[in-house]
Order: sequence, then C-alpha cells, then structure tokens
Amino acid sequence: MASSPAVLMRLVASAYTVAEKAGTIVRKVLQSGELGIVEKTGANDLQTLADRLVQKSICGSLSKSFPKVTIIGEEELPAEDFEEELLENGHSSLILQKSCPDQYARLLDHVTVLIGIAYGGTAIAGVINQPFYNYQMGAGASLGRTLWGVLGLGTFGFQLQEVPDGKRIVTTTRSHSNKLVIDAVQAMEPHDVIQVGGAGNKIIQLVEGKASAYVFASPGCKKWDTCAPEAILHAVGGKLTDMHGNAYRYDANVKHMNSAGVLATLRNHEYYLSRVPQAVLQALPSD
Repeated sequence: MASSPAVLMRLVASAYTVAEKAGTIVRKVLQSGELGIVEKTGANDLQTLADRLVQKSICGSLSKSFPKVTIIGEEELPAEDFEEELLENGHSSLILQKSCPDQYARLLDHVTVLIGIAYGGTAIAGVINQPFYNYQMGAGASLGRTLWGVLGLGTFGFQLQEVPDGKRIVTTTRSHSNKLVIDAVQAMEPHDVIQVGGAGNKIIQLVEGKASAYVFASPGCKKWDTCAPEAILHAVGGKLTDMHGNAYRYDANVKHMNSAGVLATLRNHEYYLSRVPQAVLQALPSD
C-alpha cells in the first residue's frame, strides 16, 4: 500500500464514513436509555452496547470493502454475521479501532470513536469522531464532528491552535491515576493540569491549543487508544512516544498494551522528555 496512495485514500475515506456512522450509533444508544453496560475487568473498565455495535459496524464495513486488511478491535466479541443496518457500504495494512467505553454515560465531550491506520509498523492515518461535539449548545444543536489526518497530506476537521508561549498545560488521566502518574505530571512543572477521559480526547486538546503535553506514566493505554491520535498529531508536527522517548509500533502481531506509558506533545517534546523522573523510567521499562 505504500506505493499506492489511491488505496490509502480509499481506506481513509471509508474509515471516515464508518466513523460518522459509528457516531450516529452512539447517539442512538444514549437516546434509547438502554446503555447495556457490562464490566470487563473491573469498575473502571466497562463496555457498553454502543461499544459492541460500533465495533461490529466498523469491522464489518471495512472488512467487507478491504478483505486483505488486518483489523484489530478493542472489544472481544463472538464471531457472527453483521446486521446489514450496521454496515456502511461504500493490501496489507493494520486498522486499530476503539470506541471510548464508559465516558459517554457521564461526560459527553470525552467520547470518541477512533480508527487508526498503520503500515509497516507506523501509524500513517487516523480518524476521530466525537459523537456529542457541540452538545453544550442545547436542544436542536447539530451534534458530532470527525477529525482526520494522513501523514504527508495534512489534517482536516479542526483548526490547529497552540497554547500561548511560556505556558505549560498538562492533560492527563481522569480515572486511572496513581503515584507514578502524579509524580510525572508534577515533574513537568505545569502551570495547569487538566484531567479528562479518553486518549483521543487528550490529543484533540493538544492540537486545539488547550494543552501542551499529554502525560500518562502508567501502563493502561493500548495500541487502539493511540494509533489514530498519533497519526493526526504527527501530521501536524507533534510527537507521541513512550515515557522513554521511544516510538510505539503498530504491527499486526505486536502486543496491545503500551507498557511504558504515553508522552505526547505538539511542540517541545524534548523538554518534557527531559523532565521525566528517573524513578518513573525505572518503573516503566520500554518494550
């Protein structure tokens, strides 16, 4: 696919379309009031009906249009036929798909649907849908937006903004904090700290000028959390690594956990990397 930009763009276009459909599915589930929440590994690791329907829609639609593509979804779902209404009809590659599990039951603006596209172990394109974007405008507002980007092409669906010079604002986890996370955040000497849910949501904060760095010094994030956001961030000149400064790989057989945490910045990555405490680095060996 590296030698066929047309194939990549068809794949991105399809990912955009199915992400939009996924956003519609999420909104319909919330409106129904039947969230279908189940615990996967604990109270902070939940799965909703929307997660299950979104994954079926994305995986079913993309595998139908691109049968040679390897697709890895977050949820462990039984193999079954896909309902036709979930499908959007419209090469060796890897697609990592995720919908935010528990966020939309409580914090609508944290909800994202992520579709990342990788080739040769590198995240090369990403699509992020925010189903409830603009919900603060109240009844009758047009909800949802989709951001996307391709390395070497650019980003679309948002206006790139940066935090004012001299200001350090760190965004980090809302629900998975611990001593390592807190120590790493404090070591950055931030002027402000924002705690929100969703890796995709945190990268949006970076590219829209609400945060300078995303610091998460803990295992927890997985490849489907970071593939799409990383591609979009890199497409605007930002950087996402583990806490040691090493890039993550997105091969089909790579382990899913990002064991050495996540450090992402729009600018000045080396500064934030230099501030990571030695105790954090020792506790989070790089893959």
